[in-house]
Amino acid sequence: MRYRQLATGTLALGVILLIDVLRVWLPGIITIFGQAASTPAELMGAFALGWFVLALAAPAVVRRVGARPVTVVAAVVLAVARLVLTTAPGGRTQLWLATAGLLAGLVWLVGTAADTDRPVPGLALGFAVNAALHAVLDTVDLVWRGDWVAWLLSSVAVALFLLGAALPGTRAGAALPGTRAGAALPGTRAGGGGARAWLLAGPVLLLSGMVALSPALARTGMSYLFVGDGVARSPLFGMAPVPVAVAGFLFTALTRPPSRWGRAYGPVALLVGAVLFALNRGDLLLAAILLAAVGLGACLARTDDASRPENGTVSASAADPVGTAATSDRTGDRTVGGRAAARRGYAVAAGMLVFALGAVGYYSAYDLGYPNAAVPVLVAGLIAVVAFADPSVVAWRPGPFPPLRTAGAVTALALLAPVLADEVPVASNRDGPPERLTVVAYNIRMGFGLDGRFDLTGLTEAVRQQRPDVVLLSEVDRAWLLNGGHDTLDLLADRLGMPYVFGPAADPVWGDAVLSRWPVTDPRTLPLPAVGAPTGAQALAVTLDLGDGVRTAVVSTHLQPPPGQGPVVQARAVADFAIGYAAGRPLVVAGDLNTEPGDEAFGQFTNAGLADALTAARPLATSPADEPREQINHIFVSPGLTPSDPVAVRSTASDHLPVAVTLTLPPR
Repeated sequence: MRYRQLATGTLALGVILLIDVLRVWLPGIITIFGQAASTPAELMGAFALGWFVLALAAPAVVRRVGARPVTVVAAVVLAVARLVLTTAPGGRTQLWLATAGLLAGLVWLVGTAADTDRPVPGLALGFAVNAALHAVLDTVDLVWRGDWVAWLLSSVAVALFLLGAALPGTRAGAALPGTRAGAALPGTRAGGGGARAWLLAGPVLLLSGMVALSPALARTGMSYLFVGDGVARSPLFGMAPVPVAVAGFLFTALTRPPSRWGRAYGPVALLVGAVLFALNRGDLLLAAILLAAVGLGACLARTDDASRPENGTVSASAADPVGTAATSDRTGDRTVGGRAAARRGYAVAAGMLVFALGAVGYYSAYDLGYPNAAVPVLVAGLIAVVAFADPSVVAWRPGPFPPLRTAGAVTALALLAPVLADEVPVASNRDGPPERLTVVAYNIRMGFGLDGRFDLTGLTEAVRQQRPDVVLLSEVDRAWLLNGGHDTLDLLADRLGMPYVFGPAADPVWGDAVLSRWPVTDPRTLPLPAVGAPTGAQALAVTLDLGDGVRTAVVSTHLQPPPGQGPVVQARAVADFAIGYAAGRPLVVAGDLNTEPGDEAFGQFTNAGLADALTAARPLATSPADEPREQINHIFVSPGLTPSDPVAVRSTASDHLPVAVTLTLPPR
């Protein structure tokens, strides 16, 4: 039992480190390789898929060289890359370090699969612990924190992983003492040797990161509760669903699956959860998360049978008490065990390719403009089919850790997230109406700076130094796996101490937001016509309650121009919507408008009677942030609001500069 615990723990730690690397590598495709959307989406997709296709050669290498040396070398490269990423300077160095870690992680998985016929406990534990830690860290990975705590925890995880990988005989599927390696337990039959479970590693990783075990998505789902009108607000106890999802996933993954008709509940729950997620409705996110978590765990359990790979016929002895001599490393492909090891290797490599295809297929739709709702449903369907692929295999045995105790311990870790989470303070107007409002508009590029690092500190400082009353944000990402699974909006709101209202654009977790020190009422969102632009756009309108009956309307938007044209149609729609919403009250319209002064789209706002609040500082270039030459971030105001001190704040925490202005309110 102690041996099986070590092997399972090592697998779980490796999965955690690999996910950490993925959370750096995936955003790097967009922010570093993609060069701020100047690289064609097709080329970025080819770059991403290429490394997973290359990993398909790893099983042949393992068969030729042997699982153990390949696994140990790959484990070392993965561990070193993960540790160095904590202090990587960003840019191409970071991208290639993450790429090396990713490829090493894929090869390590293949080598581990060759020697492990029962991976479900380790995989499930790795996915669940990673989600719990991600929640406790408030969705900011250790890689991006960079403080001594990050270094300490990262170093401990890496050291334990390398220790487990280096110890001889760390195969989770090795024979138990007193049994023949490759022999089935009494009352069970030898079967596929874990290939089905390994095949699910990639698809389960995709859906757990996108839906089932995403802390950022859980908090985003909570922010849609009790709001209506398709908008979201700062939630209380936003992380509360995370321990529920983690407990449901682990309990169903580590306990005996039901028989007969009961075995269908997992695939059904998973498919329903995937469909709810694909509907792109914020009010359905929590149901999607909980159903998908339970369904994923149950489907994994269906592949966790008691069969043994037939790795030879060497009996356990005093010199080899767990039968580790009977491995495919020594017997090669001439034995049934060698062929089973190869099948497991190819299965995990193929499963990780499914992960890459699903991720690229889902997220590239926001650049190329095709429907992507079917992707999570198809991946869920694949998992369900694999779970039912061999219904005759019903034998099951407890894992190396007691299921209830293990699920309870990881759930307790996840429970720290809602306990430790900082809740955004409630805005107040008890001091009465101010004479002035300072407004900041900022395209934050999902939180990633020009160097490709997740730069919350830089974003916060760029905004905070203006001492704003209202902040309007564009390109706000709240849970995309492609961007690391952060809730950038809640993180920034925490640091600024300003509650938020969020308006979804591309989907329920990507859009625009308004943060305010003053209470916000009557939020509304207007979906904008796409006119050929692939990424969705919207206009979010809110009313600031400044006290004593004084109210100001604010509209945050991010216009998406069609290919080769200006966003004229969207600009007209926003101007009409904003004027109608304000109904004569003071009005502010701001955001990344992707149009310059003098353009037809820019004129839609001035023709509607709005004034350019940045006129006194023109020309005021805002993009790209390192060498600004385009004036595309703007603030417009209605007559009666007097702008002063317009500025574009220099910062490389995004690819745009924030623009700020102080507005004097009309006399009461």
